[in-house]
Formats: sequence, structure tokens, C-alpha cells
Amino acid sequence: MDIDLGPLTGDLGGTATYVALAVLALIDSTSFGTLLIPVWLLMAPGRVRAGRILVYLGAIAGFYALLGIAILLGGSAVAETLAGLRDSRAFLWGQLLVGVGLFAWSFKLDPPRSAKERAPETPRRLLRWRERAVASESGSASALAAMAVLAGLVEAASMLPYLAAIGIIGTEGPEWPVSGLWVLAYCAVMIAPALVLTALRVLAAPLVARPLALLDGWLIKHAASATAWAVGIVGFLLARAALGPLFG
Repeated sequence: MDIDLGPLTGDLGGTATYVALAVLALIDSTSFGTLLIPVWLLMAPGRVRAGRILVYLGAIAGFYALLGIAILLGGSAVAETLAGLRDSRAFLWGQLLVGVGLFAWSFKLDPPRSAKERAPETPRRLLRWRERAVASESGSASALAAMAVLAGLVEAASMLPYLAAIGIIGTEGPEWPVSGLWVLAYCAVMIAPALVLTALRVLAAPLVARPLALLDGWLIKHAASATAWAVGIVGFLLARAALGPLFG
């Protein structure tokens, strides 16, 4: 099945495809749901139960994988309808303007320095829930899975890097069902940094306690900046994809 979402990504091939997917997956790996929440969970005092963290990471990776596969399966019908439109100069100019607009908007998303320096305080009630969820025997893994799906739903509205990656897989990847394995691999890379941190937290807790605390504080302060970078990169990719056909 040929799924063509090329307007989002441009023509990439070979190594460039893998590099683009890796970059986008690493951008996604720093999002609120794939890194900020896992780091916050890992900062719970006491012995963290790795299985609980794995439930969370598996749930959010599964959510994104199912969403990506659904987009791929429905992509061919949409692509056939828009096949002629996407090559028109009007569409390419619109794509270029959207890309430039996203790139410009990314600078506005980055908050002023004074706002970055004011990290919000975490309510004690939430801290107690975190401790029960990941360190207590009575904690519920289902609550963590629900949190992961909720985080994915919240982020779905701004999942620009992921949509760009699905576009690359749809145009440059293999035919279905192998393209579904590409989506699974992409989602695995998305959660890889959090998996590494989980292993370090369990196996070498004294060594990573301070770095995790610093990372937790940095992510809280700079979450908006990370979003701005993601929007800027996707805007650049959109504009680049339109420039070739327009001026090449």
C-alpha cells in the first residue's frame, strides 16, 4: 500500500531518511509525556519500582504507536484525494508560508528569561501520590497507564515532530505492514532516554540522584523552550520541502 504524505517532509532517501527520523524521535523523547513526567516519577524518594515506570513508558509508547499506525492506514485514502493538490504551486506556496510561520512562531513560544527562572512548586498532595504510585507496594500500575494515555492525548494537539515522522515513514518507508514496524521502532527511540534513566535510577541511584534532580528542575523551567524548538524544526522542514519544487 502506497501512502504518500510527502508535502510534510519533502523527498528524502536512504541515510537521510533514518537521520530525519532519528532527529524527530529524539525531539519527541524530550516532550512532557516522554521525559518530563518519567523524570518526575523517578524523583520519588525511596526505592523506585522499575516495573511501574515501565508500565507508564509502555502505555505512552503504545498510544503513539497505535495513533501512528492509524494515520498510516488512513493515509492512502487522503493521499489519493490530495495527490493533484499537493503538487500545485498554490499548495506549495501555502506550505512554505505555514513553515515560515511556524518557524517565526517558535520564537514567541519561548518565554522571557524571567518567566523561565520561576519554577512552579509541586503540591505536596501530588508528591504523596507520586510516592505511592512508583515506590509503594499499594500503588496502582493502572493509574500510571492512565496518566500516560492522558499525557498522550494532551500532547496530540501539538505533536508536530511525530506527524512529520509519520509523513516520512509514509513516503520513504516500506509498504505496509513493514511500515508499522518502523512506527514501533520510532516509538521505542522516543522512550529510550527515559528507559536509560530508569535503569540508572534503579541500578545506580546514589550516582544519578543529583543529576536527575537537576534535570527535573531544568525540564520544568524549560518545557516551553523545548516546545518552541520542536515547532521551529518542523516549520523549517515544511519550508524546506516547499522550496525545492518552487525554486528548484
